[in-house]
Amino acid sequence: MQPIDTHFAHDLILRHVDSVITLTDEQKRYFLSLLRPRRLRRKQLLVQTGEVCRYESFVTKGCLRAFAVDQKGQEHNVMFALEEWWISDLQSLLTEQPATLYVEALEETEVLQIEKKDLDRLFDEVPPFERFFRVKLQNAFVAFQNRIYSTISQTAEERYLEFRQRYPRIEQRVPQYMIASFLGFTPEFLSKIRRDLASR
Repeated sequence: MQPIDTHFAHDLILRHVDSVITLTDEQKRYFLSLLRPRRLRRKQLLVQTGEVCRYESFVTKGCLRAFAVDQKGQEHNVMFALEEWWISDLQSLLTEQPATLYVEALEETEVLQIEKKDLDRLFDEVPPFERFFRVKLQNAFVAFQNRIYSTISQTAEERYLEFRQRYPRIEQRVPQYMIASFLGFTPEFLSKIRRDLASR
């Protein structure tokens, strides 16, 4: 198995960070020193429900999903993450309570992880990172609110079309039944919507 290309991964995350905040070279080196590369096989879990989530993870290669499992054993997909996205069980990370989500690799995946205690140190020692993660949290909240609004105000077809427009790369890489679960549909209903759209 090829070793993780940390030079590429570090360049990717620094470009990502530079789009929001400006850092000195020393601050960049300190930030990179806190990151740990990790590779996941397809179907390997990054976060396990019932265990406290200790890391925030930045995707440098691959695709993951976050999902919950109800009492009947039914999976409910709540988030996907591709390259240059962050993923974790945020509630568990922030509260240090057991995770309620699984996070699973859908492809061979590589991430850069920062531990919660190191994230707290980073906020103290490099204050611009508080702004960086505040912006990321704000964006995540807006996306979450938009998702709730679309669920209560749009037709199923409108929700699917908006998903395609907003996340075109996800549709190309994630199985349709997982997208159906994310949208709150059965796979059969999503297939019907897609057939109807294709026939117009």
